[in-house]
Amino acid sequence: MDEMAYSINGENAHYGTPTNPCAPDRVPGGSSSGSAVAVAAKLVDFALGTDTGGSVRVPAAYCGIFGLRPSHGLVSTENVTPMSQMFDTVGWFARDLSTFSRVSNVLLPLPADNTTKQPLQFTIPKDCFEILGSLKDQTYQILNASVTKRFGEAVDNRNLGEFVSNNVPTIGKFISDFSESEAPSVPALSVISYVMRCLQRSEFKANHAEWVKTVKPNLGPGIRERVYEAIISADGPMEDFHALKTEFKSALSALVKDDGILAIPTVPGSPPKLRMEAGALENFRARAFSLLSIAGLSGFCQLSIPLGVRDGVPVSVSLVARHGADRFLLSVAQELYGTLKEETKKAWSSSQSSL
Repeated sequence: MDEMAYSINGENAHYGTPTNPCAPDRVPGGSSSGSAVAVAAKLVDFALGTDTGGSVRVPAAYCGIFGLRPSHGLVSTENVTPMSQMFDTVGWFARDLSTFSRVSNVLLPLPADNTTKQPLQFTIPKDCFEILGSLKDQTYQILNASVTKRFGEAVDNRNLGEFVSNNVPTIGKFISDFSESEAPSVPALSVISYVMRCLQRSEFKANHAEWVKTVKPNLGPGIRERVYEAIISADGPMEDFHALKTEFKSALSALVKDDGILAIPTVPGSPPKLRMEAGALENFRARAFSLLSIAGLSGFCQLSIPLGVRDGVPVSVSLVARHGADRFLLSVAQELYGTLKEETKKAWSSSQSSL
């Protein structure tokens, strides 16, 4: 795994990087890279991982397997060394939904009732898929076709960035700093990512600054800069950060309600190649966290779902549900997955034949 769980690449300068079975020339994703690789390589049926900023969802996407970040606080983190208690979760990986569901039935709290609900609304925001920079992998089209086919006219394609800007009042204090960007971005989601990063840094500093300053560990490139940036940075307007976090969770709860699903990309593109310079990855990281922070800052549950391998790299999508709706999320995934695979095969076959 990445040192101090402080990366989403899955590389380790001291002990080596686990080989991504799905794309050997690409990073496996982190920080829970070992767990994801063990599952993808069929060494184990399932594995646990921790997810603070994306450390289960990212390796799941990069290794072409299922990975869940559960609702924050739903699964015990007892005996887990904290990175940031406000966001730390324990999640899990599996190659197939059957195994994944069996593990989930053990680890998730028992439901208050066993009634299986149908999703009454699917929000598939186009602006989140535009963060990819291209719609050529067709995940946006595949999702829309699959949801319409399986659940009927339940699709809402509103832009999430616009919704967040209109329903999170405190975002106005930060949005001007993120309105100009050459890369594909959604300014409101960039703010969400920034606020989560600042809150996470503050807790990381409280947890680990003394040890880092005393021991002076030989941290690898990329990790070293990130860790020291966290422990020397000022906390910033914490009252505003906490207010925005509360407002964002309320706004997202109003959007998905009890029986809605938000569908987004798990990551903003193909897994980066091994040993890429940290500077070259900064734009990719920024776009990744604008997606990952949606569930991260709200505390919602998110499941990364593999669609297959295209042009030698894995492709995935994510489903997000309200806090505490983890079993509902899994039941929707089980109901939708077959149609997703059918529509993926149809879309990719069609695009190949048109070349």
